[in-house]
Amino acid sequence: MKRKYGALAAAGVVLALSLSACGDDDGGGDGGSGGGGAGDAKIGVILPDTESSVRWEAADRPAMEAAFEEAGIKYDIQNTEGDAEKMTALADSMIGDGATVLAIVNLDSASGAAIQEKAAEAGVLTIDYDRLTLGGSAEVYISYDNVKVGELQGQGLADCLGDKEANIVYLNGSPTDNNATLFAEGAHNVLDGMSNYNVVGEQAVPEWDNEEAATIFQQMYTDAGGDVDGVLAANDGLGGAAISILEGNGQAGKVPVTGQDATVEGLQNILAGTQCMTVFKSSVGEAQALADAAIALANGEEPETTGTVEDAEGGRDVPAVILDPVAITKDNIAEEIQNVFADGSMTYDDVCTGEFEQLCADAGITP
Repeated sequence: MKRKYGALAAAGVVLALSLSACGDDDGGGDGGSGGGGAGDAKIGVILPDTESSVRWEAADRPAMEAAFEEAGIKYDIQNTEGDAEKMTALADSMIGDGATVLAIVNLDSASGAAIQEKAAEAGVLTIDYDRLTLGGSAEVYISYDNVKVGELQGQGLADCLGDKEANIVYLNGSPTDNNATLFAEGAHNVLDGMSNYNVVGEQAVPEWDNEEAATIFQQMYTDAGGDVDGVLAANDGLGGAAISILEGNGQAGKVPVTGQDATVEGLQNILAGTQCMTVFKSSVGEAQALADAAIALANGEEPETTGTVEDAEGGRDVPAVILDPVAITKDNIAEEIQNVFADGSMTYDDVCTGEFEQLCADAGITP
């Protein structure tokens, strides 16, 4: 389906030109800005926080900066630090500073949709990055196959548990994050059909808060009388929270725990045997897809997509670029960690330090 963006993009360019006389449109505050060229286009990006995952600042931001710099396009990347009101204020500021395209990682769909509606009124095109805004109006959605992420987690946990009878718990992501819903859906797709597994607890962790995750897991563990054989944790941070409780009960390394984001902590936990697996999602790949889509929109063109995703709340199919995630386990970590290093968010020295240097060597990981 062809969609024309010329009129809206032109309106955004007119807005940028009219506002450029009022001040410097490169001001990025604490978040950082840069780039140049590509006409009058300017991309605004709002990241969600620094608590739910280290990926946003350690991986996504530098990958975006590199992609925008390579394209020669002006940009402004900010982090809303988990504050929906701050995200609204940042969006207003970016629109006022002449953004022609605005990409957000929403904190919740309601606030995200309101931002997108306001942007549309100002002639600014919007992109959903990583999280779909239900009921929103983004021109395109850039993300990974999040149901597949959950399926990889579910299969990873099943592979670690084997065919034995086992009690499992789910430590899901934030209930306001549509991705968390999709991760859980994928995990259930795999595990619900396995009659040897008994679910003895399942809870979502508000705002992906790792400290709260530890409290929630401790309660589920206590409610199950300590009889927990496996943990489906939605990301490495939540997995690390569960592992901390298991360590306090002498069960770390005996109870497999899943994760996501291929963080330094998650990879080190796999090496140490306390985490069963993680899921790698290249930030470079996602950031490049964002840059390509943003530049196309700014130029009044239709972004190249891989298909559509359904927004049931908004009653529409959203054009999307959906990328493939990769599972990392103890069996393939030596190979796959090289792709993580190549992505640029961490190095060999970040992971294979101190006690992990020998573990890396034992796993066949080399500098």
